Amino acid sequence: MAYRQREPAAQLRALAEEVGACRACPRLVEWREQIGREKRKSYEDHDYWARGVPGFGDPAAHLLVVGLAPAAHGANRTGRMFTGDRSGDWLYRALHRAGYANQPDSVSVDDGLEMDGAWITSPVKCAPPENKPTTVERDTCRPFFQREVEALTNLKVIVVLGGFGYQVACQELGVRPRPTFGHGVEVPLDDGKTLLCSFHVSQQNTFTGRLTEEMLDSVFARARELGTR
Repeated sequence: MAYRQREPAAQLRALAEEVGACRACPRLVEWREQIGREKRKSYEDHDYWARGVPGFGDPAAHLLVVGLAPAAHGANRTGRMFTGDRSGDWLYRALHRAGYANQPDSVSVDDGLEMDGAWITSPVKCAPPENKPTTVERDTCRPFFQREVEALTNLKVIVVLGGFGYQVACQELGVRPRPTFGHGVEVPLDDGKTLLCSFHVSQQNTFTGRLTEEMLDSVFARARELGTR
């Protein structure tokens, strides 16, 4: 059966297998595996995933949340997006408050977390050195992101966390000219979807107060409003 003829859940499962097996970017493969061998001291007894990290969530989602890339000791360790680090703590607590997640905690792939109406992903599927993928690495990963968007047939709202995700989403969705990125910026798309911008849930933003829980909640409240019209 051709990929596009499968049901969304089957498409996304097949895509997850491909992402986990991908070794297309030598620099990223070397880095993710090095991190998995060396480990952070606090996780020295953990078996790191150390592969490409697929998207996660509800295949019937009306909301797509787009980050940057897996964190070296977060998703690269646990194998699930925004899981096992402080950025994920912020994100999933907000998604829980907005009714998209069944619990506020995301610590491991077997912790019981389930999404309802939301799918979480990143344009780059492997943890990059210094959290900075190259343009070539971004473009190499682009078909995975394209296929995720295509598979999410109920999609109405895309929340982008940070400028990198915003650039990729605008490129993929044909947004031209691209409005200046900023928290709370709302971009209507020609196909009826809406792109919503948020500062990234990075520690740099949350520790300094550049992004507050109230600011993040307002974005997901708006996503809920748009997604359930």
